[in-house]
Amino acid sequence: MPRARRPLRIAATVEFASLLVLLINLATVHLPEVSSLAGPVHGCAYLVSAIAAARDPRGTIGVTAMALVPGIGGMLALRRLAR
Repeated sequence: MPRARRPLRIAATVEFASLLVLLINLATVHLPEVSSLAGPVHGCAYLVSAIAAARDPRGTIGVTAMALVPGIGGMLALRRLAR
């Protein structure tokens, strides 16, 4: 994978992992501390993955649109760019 995609790969992974943390927290104990920490992390990772997908040299409008899907958009964009 090219070095230019490293920020997208990291942001997509953090976005998905933080979404899982939020959903698990919601389904189990629902601690406000976890939500207040994981929520902004998820939001920042979402924005970084969307911007990184848009700035990718091989990126298209479709790749950028996929990156805007909440939760798994960064991973979908990575798959599309890998083809």
